Amino acid sequence: MELAWFCPLCDDDYEYLGVPDPKLRSSFPHCRDVLLAAERNGFDNILCPSGYALGIDSIAFAGGVAPLTSRIRLLVAVRCGEMFPPQLARQLATLDRMLGGRLTINIISSDLPGAPLPSGPRYLRTRECMQILRALLNGDGLRHRGEFWQLEIEPPAVRPVSGRCPPFYFGGLSEDAREAAAAEADVFLMWPEPIPALRVLLDDMRARAARHGRTLRFGYRVHVIVRESESEARAHARNLLSRLDAPTGDEIRRKSLDHASEGVRRQAEMRDAADDEGFVEENLWTGIGRARSGCGAAIVGDPDQVVNKLRAYMDLGLEAFILSGYPHADECDWVGRYVLPRLR
Repeated sequence: MELAWFCPLCDDDYEYLGVPDPKLRSSFPHCRDVLLAAERNGFDNILCPSGYALGIDSIAFAGGVAPLTSRIRLLVAVRCGEMFPPQLARQLATLDRMLGGRLTINIISSDLPGAPLPSGPRYLRTRECMQILRALLNGDGLRHRGEFWQLEIEPPAVRPVSGRCPPFYFGGLSEDAREAAAAEADVFLMWPEPIPALRVLLDDMRARAARHGRTLRFGYRVHVIVRESESEARAHARNLLSRLDAPTGDEIRRKSLDHASEGVRRQAEMRDAADDEGFVEENLWTGIGRARSGCGAAIVGDPDQVVNKLRAYMDLGLEAFILSGYPHADECDWVGRYVLPRLR
């Protein structure tokens, strides 16, 4: 089991959803403090996301905080459509050295800013990038003849501490994304879904990976609101939305780079299926998706309810959890106090 937190590099931190707060904006000091809170609270890893238009750069940030950390791993998102893979391999190997072997990699199937590609070619380019990165970070020479890159190259002199490529975490629900994950990823990341839908998705991804002669680990990205009582947790959920109006929420989602993806569509369907309070199943609240794209639901409840929900996911075969909450530093302390000790 891996328990990770989220670092709001992409201007995604609020006291009231949809209401920007200058002191919670993406900056090196603020994001550094969230990361150090996660290490202090005992999280295993922390996701450092990446968005071209929003916030600060994930690789530069990870290099800056590397000397400040001693135990926590960094799950650094890389937008592989924006970078030349051999240069990216050298950056990542250097970063892993700076972290003493604590690097993990979140692969984002991104466009080159200003030059969008249709889904099929974009995911093909992503698969090529993952193949090149894995070979070079494993220390292998490469003769690659792909649609997007033709390379004959030796690996960079700098190598990851382990001598092997750090694991690739990767998510996506479209047909192209699922095939890319089955063929190239190590950990398949999922956004919140009702448990019956999760079972179907897991069965599909296991079968796809098997057709490639591979197995996958499975990860789950979800928000958390935990308080001493369920009523207090629900009150905090309501408070988060207390200053949000519908046009502001629509605009936040529309500005996101992934607003038209299959995964975002599924999150919207889940909100539509929820009850009047936004719960789509026991303790899974979709209200948080009214003010953000992407991961759009939170586990809401008292410590036992949150832990039991996470254990239900573990029973399905999920083993890597990327949790978050608003404001991120405060909720990190709540989860560190009430959830992590029970799971350990």
